[in-house]
Amino acid sequence: MEQQAYLQAANGEQIAQEDYIAGLAKGLIVLETFGIERQRLNITQISQRTGISRTAARRYAKTLKFLGFLDSDQHYFWLTPRVLRFSSAYLSSAHLPKIAQPLLNLLSVQTNQTFSVVVLDEHEVVPIARSFLPQPDSLRLNPYGMHLGHRLPAHATSTGKLLLAQLNPSERQAWVQRYGLKRLTPFSITNESDFLQELEKISQQDYCISQEEHELGVIAIAVPIFDAQGRAIAALNCIGQQQRIDENYLIKSILPLLRHCAQEIRNML
Repeated sequence: MEQQAYLQAANGEQIAQEDYIAGLAKGLIVLETFGIERQRLNITQISQRTGISRTAARRYAKTLKFLGFLDSDQHYFWLTPRVLRFSSAYLSSAHLPKIAQPLLNLLSVQTNQTFSVVVLDEHEVVPIARSFLPQPDSLRLNPYGMHLGHRLPAHATSTGKLLLAQLNPSERQAWVQRYGLKRLTPFSITNESDFLQELEKISQQDYCISQEEHELGVIAIAVPIFDAQGRAIAALNCIGQQQRIDENYLIKSILPLLRHCAQEIRNML
């Protein structure tokens, strides 16, 4: 009997080759090509960034425009609001954001700080729930990237490092070698050995504090959220301005609240 061929994704997921639709995969890759650094792309740029031929890139871009996911001025293409259907569908149907939201709001009322639930997606983390507390403009904290669905570099955030620390040592090293450690501020950890040591430390203490690694003036603390099987499926964090809170306050006052909240979420999953 002929052995069935399988494809394997970077996250370890496998699929039988006969079940894999290459055209669909390439179309999604084209959509993922657009981002903060490149909001408008021409066919040549799409081809270069995806590895798809210019002829194929043109067909995919034209098809996505026809379907309403891209718009164009005949030279450049860009995303349309239709792509938000995917994120809104997830946020409105996924269980974790629903059960976390009222708990995050309660934490915010208790402490006047900002809280989020964040998941890891390859080399980035994505906030899927965030506390809401009306505040005077002078006190409102809205650090870069903390709105729902925005993607942040995992290696320079408390939640990203916390979730990477849940991997085994060989998986951590493979992640670093695959994605690298880009310097975002003078405080970003860019040395591989130092970063892996930091992850091991985080793994032992089961919480992570990050100071100005992604954005100057911002400090954050994160703890893992486990499912019933003991797998870390997300991270819960508190983020604040260094001029208002410090590491000692986060560990003594916020960390116990985070751990209690993470346990409550786990009990409801």
